Amino acid sequence: MSGDDVQPATANTGILAQPATLRWFGTATILAVGMITGGYLLGDGLLRAKDAERAVTVRGLAERNVTADLATWTISYSASSANLAEAQDKVRRDTLAIEAFFNELGFPADALQPTGANVTSFTNDGITTFTVRQRLALRTEDIARAQKAVARQFDLVGRGVFLEEGSGMAYTFTRLNDIKPEMVADATKDARASAQQFAEDSNSGVGKIKDATQGYFEIEARDGEAGGWGMADSPYKKVRVVTTVSFTLD
Repeated sequence: MSGDDVQPATANTGILAQPATLRWFGTATILAVGMITGGYLLGDGLLRAKDAERAVTVRGLAERNVTADLATWTISYSASSANLAEAQDKVRRDTLAIEAFFNELGFPADALQPTGANVTSFTNDGITTFTVRQRLALRTEDIARAQKAVARQFDLVGRGVFLEEGSGMAYTFTRLNDIKPEMVADATKDARASAQQFAEDSNSGVGKIKDATQGYFEIEARDGEAGGWGMADSPYKKVRVVTTVSFTLD
């Protein structure tokens, strides 16, 4: 093969290589632009995600003083004797005295209901002693009248009725559902106020609620716990609820 035959082939190779080189640079340029754009979008997305994660979790408290709307009084009394009939007769007389006591205070007859009775016996040195126990329950929504009855309960002692330990008035607030919505709203407002203070300290603004958890409602004596022998429950209660709320920060 002569030298004249080689040169045209070499010249043709150079002509074919030029478009291939351009195509390679073009592809590289597109990839670079794509990577830059993708990196920008990814970075911007991460910033947005970071901003979305900015939140503060606080607790809000709501309390309300209420008056009980239900009073229940379990009255336990007993009589003991070596003669069962005598013990039973004493309990019957006590029952009549208790019914008369509540009738005089203006309670309807159906406000007082028997809830149980039992008889036990104990033998010592050949002598058997019988004890008859009776329980009555007063249930009323007349709180003022119930308080008056408790204040005069020692009148029963004057009538020969001896109340056993555990006989006491209990006051209950049953209308919690009526005040729940307002109390939850108050607790949420209290939580937002705490979040606002946090936001001001961090040069931020309080946004929307991210999530929230409502705590349990508690009903307790307004003036401290009461109970035990010789102590009366109080009709004056305090209802409280604590909510946990997460707010986004702007």
